[in-house]
Amino acid sequence: MRTSLRQQRSNAAGDPGGPGKPAASGKPEYVFALSWQPAFCETKSSKSECKAQNPNEFDASNFTLHGLWPQPNGNFYCQVPASDKANDSPAHWKDLPPVDLDAGTRAELDKVMPGTASQLERHEWIKHGTCYGKNQQEYFSDALGLMRAVNGSAVRDLFAKNIGGKLTADQIRGAFDQAFGAGAGDRVRVSCVIDPSSGRRLIGELTLGLAGPIGPNSSLKDLLLASVPTNKAGCPTGTVDAIGFQ
Repeated sequence: MRTSLRQQRSNAAGDPGGPGKPAASGKPEYVFALSWQPAFCETKSSKSECKAQNPNEFDASNFTLHGLWPQPNGNFYCQVPASDKANDSPAHWKDLPPVDLDAGTRAELDKVMPGTASQLERHEWIKHGTCYGKNQQEYFSDALGLMRAVNGSAVRDLFAKNIGGKLTADQIRGAFDQAFGAGAGDRVRVSCVIDPSSGRRLIGELTLGLAGPIGPNSSLKDLLLASVPTNKAGCPTGTVDAIGFQ
């Protein structure tokens, strides 16, 4: 799912190098990927979560969780059986082992990660979470805590106020500076997708470089500012898509 966007993760984290290379910051490094779900669904209209879009739902005006990816790029499938690797394609995510979460975390994840309707969480755990160094509950709880920080910030407000309009990468990065401190925006990369029906360029995803241990009380500001700046802002401008097929 969204494989082409993942090719940018090493840049978003300051290009720490290939597998086995030491982290550039000297700390554990991650890429934190946030989706703008309406834009994603313009390109994946057959997905269950996209067919169920509703203007009154969370994903109409908030960022949704794509994933939290330990770095460096290539740090995948830690101690994962070959049979699970073989099933790690969207058509077979339903055949991956279920993710074991408490009821509260499961309810929040289903809201914040609409892709759970397509078993995205199973894929994210198998490929990335197994390399996180914690259990499933902690991995998704940590990611949801970071999501709450973004969606409670000026970054989410900027997007919500500009639905149907356009934003530049500089505006988005500036909102991160406002919300999380000067320089935070330098750790953000913007990705766009093309709406196949209209040719519009839509803001589809933000990837954030983070560095440092992540836990229940972690500060997103501290994690951002501890990471190495990305050398590219990504997509220079794009439309903030409204929910529903345009």
